[in-house]
Amino acid sequence: MAPPIYSALIISLGLGTTMTFASTHWYLAWMGIEINTLAIIPLMAQNHIPRAIEATTKYFFVQATASATLLFAGISNAFLTGQWDITYTPYTLTSTLITLALAMKIGLAPLHSWMPEVMQGLNLLTGLILSTWQKLAPLYLIYQIQPNNPNIFIALGLLSIIVGGWGGFNQVQLRKILAYSSIAHLGWMILILSFSPPLALLTIIIYILMTFSLFSSFMLTRTTHINSLSTTWAKIPILTVSTPLILLSLGGLPPLTGFMPKWMILQELAKQSLCPLATMAALSSLFSLYFYLRLSYAMTLTMPPNNPAGTLPWRLNPQHNTLPLALTTTSTICLLPMTPAIMSLMPF
Repeated sequence: MAPPIYSALIISLGLGTTMTFASTHWYLAWMGIEINTLAIIPLMAQNHIPRAIEATTKYFFVQATASATLLFAGISNAFLTGQWDITYTPYTLTSTLITLALAMKIGLAPLHSWMPEVMQGLNLLTGLILSTWQKLAPLYLIYQIQPNNPNIFIALGLLSIIVGGWGGFNQVQLRKILAYSSIAHLGWMILILSFSPPLALLTIIIYILMTFSLFSSFMLTRTTHINSLSTTWAKIPILTVSTPLILLSLGGLPPLTGFMPKWMILQELAKQSLCPLATMAALSSLFSLYFYLRLSYAMTLTMPPNNPAGTLPWRLNPQHNTLPLALTTTSTICLLPMTPAIMSLMPF
């Protein structure tokens, strides 16, 4: 793809999300999401291989369905209330339709089935954009509507945690595993959104940090299959140490950063007298922890024992800037001791 076209598409991605963030009108917010969707489609199809074209087609149809539902719900809400304000959705039917349309856009269960198949057909960079940046605009709208009955958020969140963990079993393609990881982490965020929006914001920020670190590690080693993880030591040996720590942080193991949002979410649910819900969420997260441990095992305990001294001829200098990876990896691993400071800064 020509650099000017690529730059224009990246600018359009930023423009669409910014337009949605700045909107209080349903039509302008919908327009921003559509700009975002249309900008990423050429990026998804740039490889010109059948799997990428199939993934792009699936993504287009799913997003078109969700956008049509969202527009219909927004028009219905404006017809019933007489105003287009995003924050004013007093009717249960329209707020439920809007929530389900946005859940389809970001891939929450049970509207998630497109996400793993689409991720499998993309390269890692486009998959990173789909897993992080493309979630921001719909999540902002979900944050704005806040339906009166939180049960729909609880149901979507808990089901996403279960499906995100269960779906990762027996997967060998890293991009599908990362898709199910995204579904599970978004489930944690939706689960707590009705009770503590600042905690949901903290969860999505930490998720983006961890996901960026993991995708960047895989991009440096050009790894897309679980069997390729054991050769990481021969390409970039330091990633043999850092990547398993990132995976365990995604799984939520202490004393890593990923433990912080899950710990605080479970604490908040207990404060809301929702101990059975907190117990189900914690037990369901063990499914996700299983495949993170499986990936860590594939990277560390299955590598060849004969590591020859000296520089190997195929250990090339990385072509990418590794400073963002170093910064996000440090944040992914070491932020848990700063939990009291973070809690004092955010209005929990």
